[in-house]
Amino acid sequence: MRRRRLLPVLLSTAALAVTASVTAVPAAAADTNPWLEQRVLNMAHSGGEHEAPMNTMYAFKRAVALGSDMLEIDVQSTQDGQVVVMHNATVDETTNGTGRVVDKTLDEVQALDAAHWFVPGRSAVHGLDRTAYTLRGARFGKPKVDGYKNKDFRVPTLKEVLRAFPTTPINIEIKGTSDADTASFIRTGTLLADLLNKSGRTDLIVGSFNDAALADFHQRAPQVPMSAARNAMINYFLLGVKPPEGTVAFQVPVTFAGIPVATRAFVQRAHNDGYAVHVWFSGSAPDDAATYNAMIDTCADGIMPAKPTLLESILDERGIERPGQPGVDPCAAA
Repeated sequence: MRRRRLLPVLLSTAALAVTASVTAVPAAAADTNPWLEQRVLNMAHSGGEHEAPMNTMYAFKRAVALGSDMLEIDVQSTQDGQVVVMHNATVDETTNGTGRVVDKTLDEVQALDAAHWFVPGRSAVHGLDRTAYTLRGARFGKPKVDGYKNKDFRVPTLKEVLRAFPTTPINIEIKGTSDADTASFIRTGTLLADLLNKSGRTDLIVGSFNDAALADFHQRAPQVPMSAARNAMINYFLLGVKPPEGTVAFQVPVTFAGIPVATRAFVQRAHNDGYAVHVWFSGSAPDDAATYNAMIDTCADGIMPAKPTLLESILDERGIERPGQPGVDPCAAA
């Protein structure tokens, strides 16, 4: 969820939002939204992209093993209509390939090395010395990584992830080829809805920047909970307009351009209206102990770290409540 552009959009569309005709949908009562009881979630962002190659089975298995409560992933769709776990519209940033996901078959995408550009502590970085890429080639068994298979370092399908983690909640973001290409978002969302309808799973949250794609997804899979899309978030953030039916959470950045977004006041407002709040970083603030602690203190229901090991240690040290596990309630702190 690399959402660096959210706040400029918020600010630049404020006037439009004020005059827009939006039908407010009553919020669910707090006691009817189960995501308000699932806290405080360690939602490993892309599986924890500073600790493992993003959006790979290796990252997901590792994150769950260390204690993450939920996986945060992104999905694109291939030329042959398969839903794959990939953030960008192209494979260039993270793999040894080039080109758009939508122009490749599943076999072509899965032949790539999804750990090719991974640098520990930095996520995907190009142009460094070969020795910086400690997991490069693990997709092909060189190096071997104890406890993991070669295919754990390829681009996985969503089916593979759902099968591997049948009891782990998953946050899924619908992606497209570009912000302007709504049709590509709807295409992936349609394939996603079909897959989730067949799976029967509802321990998921589906989101997207694209409001039209998310609305279309909801029509196709109304039983699957959603996070607010971009314009819905704008209207709520600026005007307090309730998001569409089916929304259970707001997923927001820490700050943008020095403007606080994930604050205790915002979290309290969302809770009062019956919505959970999950916080992401991705350029909005440092993925460090100070920021993680600050976000816990906002009373957020979930935190999406690039460093899930670090967040896990902080939650443990502070004895913070976890899903199904009693502990310190950060909301109770003055």
